[in-house]
Amino acid sequence: MRFKTSLAKEPKHTDFVTCVDWNTTEEVYSCSDDHTLLRWNLMNGETVKITDLPNNLYPTDMHWFPRGPGSNRKQGSDLLVITSADGKFHLLNRNGRVDRTVDAHKGAVLVGRWSYDGAGLLTAGEDGQVKIWSRGGMLRSTVVQAGAPVYSAAWSADSNQVLYAQGKMLVVKPLMPNSNPIRWKAHEALILKVAWNPSNNLIVSGGEDCRYKVWDPFGQQLYCSGLHEYPITALSWAPNGGLFAVGSFNTLRLCDESGWSHSLEKLSTGSVYALAWSSDGTQIAGACANGHCVFAHVIERRLEWHQYEATLTGRRNISVRDVSNESWERLEFPDRVIQLALGYDHLVVVTPSQCHIFDSHHWNTPSILELREGSVCMLLLCPKFFLLVERASVNLYSYEGRLVSSPRWAAMQPETMNDKSISLSDDTIAARDQNDAKVIHIFEIGSTKALSEAPPMLHTLGILEIALNQGGSAADRLIAFVDRSHDLFLASVHGTGQRKFGKLGRMVQSLRWNCSINILAAIQDTTLTVWYYPAVIFSDKRIVEKTCVRNDSSDFGKNPIVASFVGNHVGVRRVDGSLVNSSVPMTVNILHEFASSSRWEEARKLCRVVKEDALWACLAAMAIKAKNLLIAEEAYAAIEEMDRVEYIQHIKKIPNRTAQMAEMILMTGSIEEAENLLLQNGLIFRAIMANVNLHNWIRALDLATKHRTHVDTVLYNRNQYLEAIQKSETSEKFLALKDQIKLDPDKIQREIDRDLEREKGSAK
Repeated sequence: MRFKTSLAKEPKHTDFVTCVDWNTTEEVYSCSDDHTLLRWNLMNGETVKITDLPNNLYPTDMHWFPRGPGSNRKQGSDLLVITSADGKFHLLNRNGRVDRTVDAHKGAVLVGRWSYDGAGLLTAGEDGQVKIWSRGGMLRSTVVQAGAPVYSAAWSADSNQVLYAQGKMLVVKPLMPNSNPIRWKAHEALILKVAWNPSNNLIVSGGEDCRYKVWDPFGQQLYCSGLHEYPITALSWAPNGGLFAVGSFNTLRLCDESGWSHSLEKLSTGSVYALAWSSDGTQIAGACANGHCVFAHVIERRLEWHQYEATLTGRRNISVRDVSNESWERLEFPDRVIQLALGYDHLVVVTPSQCHIFDSHHWNTPSILELREGSVCMLLLCPKFFLLVERASVNLYSYEGRLVSSPRWAAMQPETMNDKSISLSDDTIAARDQNDAKVIHIFEIGSTKALSEAPPMLHTLGILEIALNQGGSAADRLIAFVDRSHDLFLASVHGTGQRKFGKLGRMVQSLRWNCSINILAAIQDTTLTVWYYPAVIFSDKRIVEKTCVRNDSSDFGKNPIVASFVGNHVGVRRVDGSLVNSSVPMTVNILHEFASSSRWEEARKLCRVVKEDALWACLAAMAIKAKNLLIAEEAYAAIEEMDRVEYIQHIKKIPNRTAQMAEMILMTGSIEEAENLLLQNGLIFRAIMANVNLHNWIRALDLATKHRTHVDTVLYNRNQYLEAIQKSETSEKFLALKDQIKLDPDKIQREIDRDLEREKGSAK
């Protein structure tokens, strides 16, 4: 991936170009020390002077008012803020008329940024102050008062915090009263530029120490670049957070969100003072010291899926290569490509007005659908559907081009979504709430409402990343998520009753499900961990470690991420951008295939041949889920879990099949589910004794009292238990019944024998 740059033959400005910004995806405005405001039309190449600014106005920054969800993308905004070196900011309309001028700071105003919701204007200046203004130019608050100049500042995604650079320090200042700022030393010299992305919540900074660095909002350094020749003078995030651009003297660099560099373009423009991305994230404009405005668009974006490789070779051209037979297809489009995705035997390409859907077997006959908004922010694929995240809506389509669903939820902000905040499978859409990161919304495919059987998922901490598995049926649907403590959790999505949750690991930085089988790969610190059967957390927590494999190879380096997991290949992206491949044994895929089709005898033979504990442990968990006692017994024996083997042998001796199933459910720790099964089948005694054996005394007594049976059995077992641990009774419920019921061990045993005989009779 790289930039393809273009410059006019002659500079249109006669002095330094200090600021630049996009109004629409084809229209750029630039401002210069020559006191002119120019409009660049990238469709026809025309450059028009909008207005001459006052001779004493030397611009330092400019920003168009953000467009609301209902605005027309082609029309653009009508309000522009320009800050100047004389301590003022100016509000202009799209025709260049100055509607209002405000004295804001003593000394130059170096920053002027609208909040993402358009509710406020942030300014910062040489006087060390950071202020927030209303849309009309009324002062709301002075956030910071310090002695040193503030050279750069930015809003957080929720507009409740501001980031500013002061000297060598970066500071995140909450706008809530009595809130403490987060401050850290970021560079060894003066910081000149900062940018904070609303989608991935990452910060990038650059300064006179000739380095750029990537941070999280809490000041943890995620990446530090090598030493550049000149100071970093411009930074800008792509709207979706996947890329950012770095500008310096005669230099334009394209970087991944992790920090590593995709490409380096050498220019002849002097210093790049400002950079701005178009709203679709495909083009960038730069303000240059020699009077030029540099424009660039991203090309050579490359995607892979099995034997296919798709490459964006130009603004309107894609080449598709089949490496199995070395055949090529060249695809041309009437408009520039803004999004593309390859997977599940389909290539989906989005232009500003259309979506083209290609089948890998018929490249010449794509399905084409017209876009309502024409501003697609993100594209997700799954085996049956694909998801278009547009600026004001989320739409699900089939590969035939049919609109399936348009899910919505309160305070939805599609523009700031990324692949870590929304996930798609054949039957489910999961999305993290953007106002409350502890909430995950669950939607059923084909419906615009949340699943009726359960409310949205709630977690105790904010969630950083979510991912739905792709294999199996709706009943097998699982969601993996990482919270702010970097703990990895797994939860069931569908099913009756309460959702199941389990903690799989700690210190997880990145995760990815296999594209077709329920295998999960994640980076734990610098170790690649692959869980061959993650659902084991719901079957038997004790053998979770036996079902996973860890690769702590030094090849991964620091802060790697899982980039892909297709077939049995896991792609790990190093911090320097190189891709390291790791493989999963094909026997794991085969075992999943056997288990999903209930071919247990073949699964057992496979494990006997391979003789790996990880496969036996997976087979044990799969068999427990399928209630297959014979296979589970042998699998547990192979991994030397003898207590489990003895318990399974005990279950096999139970004559009643329902009681057997309840005991196997108890093995997985689902006490409530087992109890409900017993009660529904009239096995009251079994339900009571299950709670007695688990020392759930209050529940056992409640069941016995409700059904008026075996109350004395519960009391007798309770007394035996207290005598064994040498304690006296303290429960009020048991004390109240102590004198009312006379305990006769012989009578209790006769009642137990009677119920057991009744079970045997029903089993026959």
